[in-house]
Amino acid sequence: MAEYEKKQGSNSSKASVSGKEIYGDEELLKIVDPEHDTLHRGLSARQISMIALGGAVGTGLIIGSGTALVRGGPLGIFLGYSFVGLVCYMVMVSLGEMAAYLPHKKGFPGYAARFVDPAFGFALGWNYLLKYLIVTPNNINAAGVVIQYWNKNIHIAVWMVVFIVFIFVVNLLGVRVFGELEFWFSSLKVLTLIGLLLMGIIIDLGGNPKHDRYGFRFWKPPTGPMGTYLEPKVHNHRLSVFLGFWSTLVNALFAYIGTELIGVTVGEAQAPRKNIPIAIRRTFFRIVVFYIGGVFVIGLIVPSTDQSLFTASTAKVGAAASPFVVAAKLAGIKTLDHVINACILIFVLSAANSDLYIGSRTLYGLAIEGKAPRVFTRVNRMGVPYAALILCTLFCGLVFLNVSSGSAKVFTYFVNLVSTFGAITWMCIVYTHIRFMKALRAQGMSRESLPYKAPFQPYGAWFALVSTAFITFFKGFDTFIPFKKDTFVTSYIALPAFVLFWGGYKLYYRSKVIPPEKVDLITGKREIDEEEERFNAEEAAKGPRTKWQKIWDSL
Repeated sequence: MAEYEKKQGSNSSKASVSGKEIYGDEELLKIVDPEHDTLHRGLSARQISMIALGGAVGTGLIIGSGTALVRGGPLGIFLGYSFVGLVCYMVMVSLGEMAAYLPHKKGFPGYAARFVDPAFGFALGWNYLLKYLIVTPNNINAAGVVIQYWNKNIHIAVWMVVFIVFIFVVNLLGVRVFGELEFWFSSLKVLTLIGLLLMGIIIDLGGNPKHDRYGFRFWKPPTGPMGTYLEPKVHNHRLSVFLGFWSTLVNALFAYIGTELIGVTVGEAQAPRKNIPIAIRRTFFRIVVFYIGGVFVIGLIVPSTDQSLFTASTAKVGAAASPFVVAAKLAGIKTLDHVINACILIFVLSAANSDLYIGSRTLYGLAIEGKAPRVFTRVNRMGVPYAALILCTLFCGLVFLNVSSGSAKVFTYFVNLVSTFGAITWMCIVYTHIRFMKALRAQGMSRESLPYKAPFQPYGAWFALVSTAFITFFKGFDTFIPFKKDTFVTSYIALPAFVLFWGGYKLYYRSKVIPPEKVDLITGKREIDEEEERFNAEEAAKGPRTKWQKIWDSL
């Protein structure tokens, strides 16, 4: 461990709060740090929910669903996305309960360090940072796939540079500008997705130039309802059907990952006690409608055997990046495929923009806890952690791997890495929530008194933990049929990396798991209460909201 992390009385220290002895890292118990805690609370509920939507609804649905459809078939992709959607909901409500109770500016790694073990928080923080160092270039790579549908003459590296500069400049403008711009980007996403869903339903019912009513035609053999995956290699039809369904779970996991970024926006949210639960509920229902509704419609209007679908690792340059583009072409609707492709380009750039924001804030949060170099605590007058932003932008250079390996193959590598890093994050969040609930019970505090009480607990958290663990452990099954070194490494390297972060920190600092009765549930709560009261008083002083203002705030 670097010297800057070593502090007097670090992670095995004891402190006293209101006469009560508590355990943990004293730095983690500081909610307000006058020297470093300079992020601005400039994000409203509508912006938070839209940022989460912008970060989550991206390549997983718009591009990755093509791979899932080919492998799992229309019914397989629908069931896979529905199951993982339920898991996602349990993760979100678990995070929401902790974030509403203690909306500090250190994200869920701060909760993990405070409620479980400082080493656990350290490992989670760096795991999450690595995820966003990879997912940002992944979305830029996806943008390159999309734009090559129109033009294969301009070298893809040129587009990569343009996209990287664009998202860097937007992030440098400050959280208010970023939040408002991302709100409008994501609003366009919502309108586009609604349009695509309506388009798909109309095409399916016969409202297309061919006047051909599809119905559930593609849910019947030979194109459905279930796909087959690796059948020529496993020589068993039933097994290949199961493998096709299982591959949709892996793809859906990648698609839903990103919804948890609300836990990072807590530090810049206005009235977080009120707005975070609202944003979580809105975001979940929007994503469930768009994802589950989206893959259902895709299964109605695109046959899973269509050769023009973008399939990870095998797609040709210039292939249609999205099943929606394929659907428009198959239906014979002229020029609509180009309009959809343009909207999809905005989709993935918006996702990359949100990802860069979250990556820089995660690194900043680690730095103010002393778990990353101090230089990354630096912010400019607009509250932008510019040093962290620059480093995260530099990692976007990984996208240039596609110059030699090809966009589809690099997309596969990035999906493998991101889905594993994201799955570890989900498991850590729900386990932290389980420990949080144990601490409340051990200290005689009722969950009924919390600002937001997560439903279906503790069973929901355990369900999400076990389900995500199973999907993660078996996600790389196809790397063994036959064995492929590159995809095996990218599928599983995140697991030993997490163990290395956790074990290395514990060995160096001798930190211990915090007993439930010793977890600090008090420090910093009063400061946050006072901050929220000041904000509510300022809002009340503005007078009653008009009808249109209330509608605007509820978006």
